[in-house]
Formats: sequence, C-alpha cells, structure tokens
Amino acid sequence: MSAENTGNANELTGSAHRTKRRDDERTVAGEHRRMRRADREIIDHAQIVEIISRCDIIDMAYMDAEGLTIVPLNFGYEYDYETGGLTLWMHSASRGRKLDAIRAAGNRLPVSFAMRTDCEVIEGRTACNWGEAFTSIVGNGVASIVDDLDERRRGLQLLMAHQAHMPHVEFTDAQVNSVTVWKIEATRLTAKAHAKPNRAHHAGESAENGPTAS
Repeated sequence: MSAENTGNANELTGSAHRTKRRDDERTVAGEHRRMRRADREIIDHAQIVEIISRCDIIDMAYMDAEGLTIVPLNFGYEYDYETGGLTLWMHSASRGRKLDAIRAAGNRLPVSFAMRTDCEVIEGRTACNWGEAFTSIVGNGVASIVDDLDERRRGLQLLMAHQAHMPHVEFTDAQVNSVTVWKIEATRLTAKAHAKPNRAHHAGESAENGPTAS
C-alpha cells in the first residue's frame, strides 16, 4: 500500500523557489490539508527513511468502544522508495486492548501515528522566543493482525533489525507462534524538520510549531 505524501514538488525543490508558508490552507471534509510550514516539509524518500531509522518509538492513536486512546510502541519498518509506501511492524502478547480494537474493526483498524527525533529546546531572549528543534513524521494508516507464518517471521526480523541492529536473527516456528505480530500500513504521512538555528540567526526570531505540528 502506498502512502500519500503531501506537498507540491515544484514548491519543495530548491530553497530559492520554495514556498515558506501556506497560510490559506483550510480543513475540508474528506481532504488532507497541506503542511502550513512548507519550508519545513521533507518529501525526499531517502531523508524520510533516514528519519525513521533514528526513531525507536512510535505513538499510535486509535478509537475503540472505550473511546480515544494512544499507546507508545517499538517498531520495525519497511519502506518502498518507488511508491513512498511505509509499513510498520509490531509484536504483542495475544491479548490486550489494541488487539481487541483491531479484531472489532474487522482486522482493519484506522489509526494515526507519530514519531520524532532530534528534539532539543531552543532558548530565547524572552518566554515568547523559546521553542523546540525537532524532526518528526506523522501519518495515518490501517492496523491489522498478521496470520501468515512467514510474514510474521519477517515482521519479527524487521523489528530486530531496527531495534537491535540484528537483521539476520532466525526465529523458530514456536517462537513466532508465541507472540502476535501486527502491522500498520500507512495511507498518508508527512515529514517535518525544524533545525536549531545558530545564535546569530535566532537572536531576533521566535521559534514556532511543536514537534508534531503539521
């Protein structure tokens, strides 16, 4: 499944011609608004993968019969450079709220997710000049439990490759069957970076937008 990556290529190639802000963006039912701070948007596939590779945890939000909730998760991933498709892999015990929610949704649970790295406070001369440097990815997707044995094994290997830097771990059938493997197939994602400015640059400037703002 490919993930929609927002942004106009003509706007986002070459800093000299890049649109800085899209202040006229409005929320429209059934549509995804573009990132307001276009100058901070990242659309290059290699850069997106590099960001993901430096994140250890995603926060996944979803709705179930109890209401809206969010949970932090370790993950593995695979990324399709041609389509921009991202699949996130997780494992869990066989019981729990998130798995109940996936099953209740017919094994297609709509979710949103966020990950971040490079977080550092930016000091300012006044309270209004303080901010936060960050690099982040936010997106939407569909969570599903994986049944196929070989696919589950591959998901666990991707988890070990990302979390432990051990891409060649072998799992027996018994080990694979001892956990529940599930995945999120991203349907849309955006990546954003706000670098910490040098002192001369940020002396008269206020920083804006939090780590997961779009």
